[in-house]
Amino acid sequence: MMDTEKDRASNWFRQLRDEIVAAFEGLEDSHSEGPFSDMAPGRFEVTETKRASDDGSDAGGGLMSVMRGGRVFEKVGVNVSTVYGTLGEAAQKAMAARGVPGMDNDPRFWASGISLVAHMQNPHCPAVHMNTRMFWTPGAWWFGGGSDLNPCIEYDEDTAHFHATQKAHLDPHGDTLYPELKAWADEYFYIPHRHRARGVGGIFMDDRNTGDWEADFALTQDIGRAFLPAYLPLVEKRRVQACTEDDKDTQLIHRGLYAEYNLVYDRGTKFGLATGHDANAVLMSLPPLAKWV
Repeated sequence: MMDTEKDRASNWFRQLRDEIVAAFEGLEDSHSEGPFSDMAPGRFEVTETKRASDDGSDAGGGLMSVMRGGRVFEKVGVNVSTVYGTLGEAAQKAMAARGVPGMDNDPRFWASGISLVAHMQNPHCPAVHMNTRMFWTPGAWWFGGGSDLNPCIEYDEDTAHFHATQKAHLDPHGDTLYPELKAWADEYFYIPHRHRARGVGGIFMDDRNTGDWEADFALTQDIGRAFLPAYLPLVEKRRVQACTEDDKDTQLIHRGLYAEYNLVYDRGTKFGLATGHDANAVLMSLPPLAKWV
């Protein structure tokens, strides 16, 4: 049943959540000059989420932490959850199609993870997404996740820093991992109907099971550890830049790409809604405002 491993993974995702929430509120507190600095510093509103099985029994839940209308973050969500139960027929078929064994005989599952999406006040500050997760069924277990940068106004040096930090955290796990996970992110975060990527990429993996749970968990942890040093310096640098109405318009149009991707293609969104998780928690990734032209 891997109960010890499940507990360790779930506790790690919660620890990472706590570190990120504290760091983001710290950014709100320290933003004392530049656009939006005259606003009150934002704070996360934390809501406990619950999930019930079809028969009404407990099926897990988590914490939904959302900050709205901050002076750095226009909307940011940092969610953690641990859910379990029996997969419905559609989810069983989806898992079987991905090669998960035993879905027709024993469709029980357990899943835990952290999911983060940040939409910024200043258009020069890049939006960002990060998640890491562990999934278990009686026939298999695996890790997944990554992070990717979504600036509406691109700066080559910001992109370089974001990728270099991720590479530094992945290289101890093998020289080939960063290029493999970068290529995976480039493919995964692509919007086919727009014929373009939704951002400037990052790293991504899914179905990670080398047979060595400790090694795969350590890699997943380092993907999480890379996030704050990859992202915080970019926000600290860009939040003081002056921005125009044209910049805000560019931001709103770019957010439309993000909304389209998450509603049409994102696997996590589809899974969360299909398994009955709190819809507000699943859809917290959507921007507060967007524009289509």
